[in-house]
Amino acid sequence: MSETPGNPGGSEEPDEPQNPFKGTPFEGLFGGMFGGTGGQGLPGGGFPGFPASGAGGGMPDLSQLFGQLQALMQPYDGPLNWDVALDLARKTVAQTPDPSVTQRQKDAVADAVRLADHWLEDTTSFPSGVRTATAWSKAEWLVNTLEVWKVLVEPVAQSSVNAMSTQVPEEMKAMAGPMMGFLGKAVGALYANQAGAGLGQLAGEVLSVSDIGVPLTEPGRAALLPTNIAPFAEGLGLGEDDVLLYLALREAAHQRLFAGVPWLRDHVIGAVREYATGVEVNLEGMQQRVQEQLQGLDMSNPEELQRAFETGMFELPESPQQKAALEKLEVVLALVEGWVDEVVGLATAERMPNAAKLQEAVRRRRAAGGPAEQTFATLVGLELRPRRLRDAAALWGSLRTRQGIEARDGVWMSPALLPTTADLDDPLGFREGADAPATMSEDDFDAELRKLLEGGGESGDTPEAE
Repeated sequence: MSETPGNPGGSEEPDEPQNPFKGTPFEGLFGGMFGGTGGQGLPGGGFPGFPASGAGGGMPDLSQLFGQLQALMQPYDGPLNWDVALDLARKTVAQTPDPSVTQRQKDAVADAVRLADHWLEDTTSFPSGVRTATAWSKAEWLVNTLEVWKVLVEPVAQSSVNAMSTQVPEEMKAMAGPMMGFLGKAVGALYANQAGAGLGQLAGEVLSVSDIGVPLTEPGRAALLPTNIAPFAEGLGLGEDDVLLYLALREAAHQRLFAGVPWLRDHVIGAVREYATGVEVNLEGMQQRVQEQLQGLDMSNPEELQRAFETGMFELPESPQQKAALEKLEVVLALVEGWVDEVVGLATAERMPNAAKLQEAVRRRRAAGGPAEQTFATLVGLELRPRRLRDAAALWGSLRTRQGIEARDGVWMSPALLPTTADLDDPLGFREGADAPATMSEDDFDAELRKLLEGGGESGDTPEAE
């Protein structure tokens, strides 16, 4: 970098380093973060994770700044560095106790899932989908679900980089030169840190591998997290054995549904990917929003900076494509969770006196979400919460009461048969009476049934989600 010239006009004020992004389209965006001339520097100065040049604020120490940037931007495949993300996630998990799972805990989970599967036999036409059942620590949840998180998160980071680059005018691209590559790496570093923090917090809250409604492992792999179940049980005032069995019922029900409906996994993950690819960036608006949020921050407080990044400082407005994908995802998540709620309710009706209390606790937890889910919403850009779980459970229960278990489960034969948002508005009227509209002809229905029985299925989603 060239030397900074002295102050014009012989001013007695000391020289102040220039913004390293001066003359590029990122001058305004990063100027507020690094501080600078014209009274726009921030108290304590510096970018989150990078040191300032002194207690008085202003420019950061550039040698340390670029040294840390270089450490963050080591070569990696894909739009973000997953080694950095996983390392940060593990450090986040390590901030709270995460004891190794004992053989006794593994056996207890396996026994609970086995009993749960037996209870579910009479509640659904889908066969057992559980191949293995075990207990995981929080760290094991991170490692065993990471590959699916890559599928979910990478399109968001890639779309953000692509969308931001298209916002820069051609003449500015030529001026920026290598800064365009830096922008991509900077966004990748930001997402790696957000991914690590978000997944680390999620690992501290999830109760099972199916807890958020998205299939995070290959079909048939059931797992529960005793370390997180214990405080959840204490808050309910119930015995841990009852809570473990109820959560095992939910886990086994999820496994049955995703194993029995071959297209459903791609349908859910595909909706997340559709949402990610619809990212649209207004660089000018984003710059203004970031600067407004930075003005109220204490830049010398690392915790306050971390909260700002986790609560959506760089959050982007939804595009029309994203809104359509979000509606699709919210409906299918509600239908999945509502179906699980329905079959578990049937299984426990005469066997578990505390089931109603547990059901309500799980519903409230899923509907309200916690800090970790909010962090994930910032990370992926959407909230993985079935907002209409109660409506969906009422719809499945009403359909089963009127037409039986096989008719209820038969709706899952094709995405074309799934209830819509309008159906959730009137859950008790879904397929009610002779005037209900036919969504599929008899021949098409038979064809879909044959595909389902043969282990096929048609999702309408791309197979790359696997």
